[in-house]
Amino acid sequence: MENKPLEKKAKIFNIQKYNVYDGPGVRTLIFFQGCPLRCKWCSNPEGLEKKYKIMYKSNNCINCGACVEVCPMGIHSMSLGTHTVDRTKNCIGCKKCETICLQDALKIVGKEYTIAELVKIVEEDRMFYEMSGGGVTLGGGEVLAQAEASTNLLKACKNIGINTAIETCGYTSLEVIKNVAKYTDLFLFDLKQIDSEKHLYWTGVRNDIILENLKFLLENGFNVSIRVPLIKGVNTETSDIENLIKFLLPYKPYKNLKGIDLLPYHKMGVNKYTQLGMNYEIQGEIRLSDYELEEIEDLIKKYELDAKVIRH
Repeated sequence: MENKPLEKKAKIFNIQKYNVYDGPGVRTLIFFQGCPLRCKWCSNPEGLEKKYKIMYKSNNCINCGACVEVCPMGIHSMSLGTHTVDRTKNCIGCKKCETICLQDALKIVGKEYTIAELVKIVEEDRMFYEMSGGGVTLGGGEVLAQAEASTNLLKACKNIGINTAIETCGYTSLEVIKNVAKYTDLFLFDLKQIDSEKHLYWTGVRNDIILENLKFLLENGFNVSIRVPLIKGVNTETSDIENLIKFLLPYKPYKNLKGIDLLPYHKMGVNKYTQLGMNYEIQGEIRLSDYELEEIEDLIKKYELDAKVIRH
């Protein structure tokens, strides 16, 4: 076993136990804050930045003004009897406003954990991991936006015999990928769009780095499951799917390519945008029918690539 890694705090916005969708078996899923992409359909907008975020449910608020009195940063105020949130001011994460609000109108997103604290949380469910072949999965946001902390956590989990996985967009340096791969049993690797121009439009970045990192992982024996979020008008045209197939076909014989998960679009994160004071850019119906999902799955399978639609 290696020596205990140097301590490094991580900024986390959620910890989900008993997850069965993000890697094999029963897993603890840890959401890291910060992401270099700005996908227009993001379902976790509260995790895009590495800072505390205020989620405000205006329908719950009774405009009592209690939060105004306790906020040390002057973020909350009353104007003509109505509560307002000044999002130009930085929240320090004290959670005084959240604590005093009896209507559940306020939630402060983000918490700092040491690696030791996270390992302790992960270890609580070791029995379930051993029974199911599960472990810990790090996601986000983008887990590799906090590369040192995430690598230290993966290393610590490996040192105590816990299976590790990360869900990543792959937009990071090759050096980071090489380092984190030493302690990762499975990469859940997002492929949103093969065309670089379309990728730039829908996510804010080109995908050259992403594809090069994916090639490195596949060509060097690291286990990879491809994840494709299917969003009508973004990446579901026949040409989009054919580009995906063309990219992956050379890796069909590779045993470390563990399959292609097709993820239907869902609206579970849409309400978060209003609570965060953000605009949700995608409008209209962008979900695929069951028939359309099956068509895409069948097209990929024609090339003897292992693909399946994952419905949560």
